[in-house]
Amino acid sequence: MEGMMKVSYTVMCKNDVSKEVYLNNLLKNEKVMKAIKSEFATGIRNLALSTKEESIVYIKTQKEVFTFTASKNDFADLLELAEEDARKHKRLKKECDGVELVDIVTVD
Repeated sequence: MEGMMKVSYTVMCKNDVSKEVYLNNLLKNEKVMKAIKSEFATGIRNLALSTKEESIVYIKTQKEVFTFTASKNDFADLLELAEEDARKHKRLKKECDGVELVDIVTVD
């Protein structure tokens, strides 16, 4: 398998979600505050939620990662090859008609 690459990709769908929410904004939400307080500090009054530094919470559609192998010579065509692999395995559907490359690893 000299000169080969292992390529990982996911299938993109129209209803996929990808959002970033600042943790401070999340902690200011009344429903989130109540849920955290009831889970971790039941019956305790006058609590405030805060963070030490600004963090981001990522809300994304969980995706299955698919892999295939390709020659290093095909590097320029990897996106097209990933789409072919997805079509071959019937992973592309009406609402899921694109692919996103996730990782490329050299296999020697």
